[in-house]
Amino acid sequence: MNFRQLDLNLLRVLSAIHRTGSVTAAGKALALSQPATSNALARLRDHFKDDLFVRSPSGLQPTRLCERLAPGVQAQLQTLEALVSVRDDFDPASSEMRWRLSLSDLGEMMFLPPLAAALRKQAPQAHVTNVSVAADDVPAALESRDIDFAIGILQPRHRGVRADLLFREHYVALTSSSWRPASGPAGRTLSARQLAEASLVVASPTATFHGSVEKMLVRMKLSERIVLRARHFGALPELALNTDLLTIVPQMYAANLGQRHDLRVWELPRAAAPSYEVRMVWHASTAQDPAHQWIRAQVHRLFGRTETRA
Repeated sequence: MNFRQLDLNLLRVLSAIHRTGSVTAAGKALALSQPATSNALARLRDHFKDDLFVRSPSGLQPTRLCERLAPGVQAQLQTLEALVSVRDDFDPASSEMRWRLSLSDLGEMMFLPPLAAALRKQAPQAHVTNVSVAADDVPAALESRDIDFAIGILQPRHRGVRADLLFREHYVALTSSSWRPASGPAGRTLSARQLAEASLVVASPTATFHGSVEKMLVRMKLSERIVLRARHFGALPELALNTDLLTIVPQMYAANLGQRHDLRVWELPRAAAPSYEVRMVWHASTAQDPAHQWIRAQVHRLFGRTETRA
């Protein structure tokens, strides 16, 4: 007997006939017609090379082989039914869920504190770990369950990866409050000439990469104006505060820094200023999981500024 050739649905018929002692009753229990149930029994007999059930005045009686098979089959079917019927209810107040997300260094500064504050209030026993994953490697990390979701400048072009657009953003220039352009008026927006006269510092993170800043500077033939490249955005506020350098950062980050530091925000020339989209991405295998649905809802509540779906 080759188990691989056995239609496992037939075992449900075996269990039902053993339980009811009747082909007709077993068919009703399984929502099968009497001919379909009889056909299933015939296939079982052929597979096991045994009658399995014989007629008697009190109904169908199991053979010795059937008596050995049926109890184990019934127990395994009950276990499987319980397993596939499980719907994990998620109670954030008591859950010890462990989420693994991926944020760039800038994402960690901007998104992790509000998210952590929300979790400490609503899910105080939950755990969160930020895992460094390069943008190109995010789909593979989601598929392998190394991370549960990621937030950043991400383009979901892989099968099985789902995404929601959280918001659209643009870049601005950031300087110390005392900084002034080398020429022209100090208005709200820098001109292309004023930008070309500035000494620049940019961040080149390795995770969710903001490469569009350098692309803009190359397009404007300003890459030679970059005098300092930092690995992390966290260094930029002190560099802007304590030097004559101008840095180009996301507007959301600039607005956050402006509340805490003596910095000035300048709009960039409209034709040159790069923009970008921030998305949350996750794997389709977690789409219906209550715990993952809950955490994604928190991300939308905290950071979502658009109803658009990607």
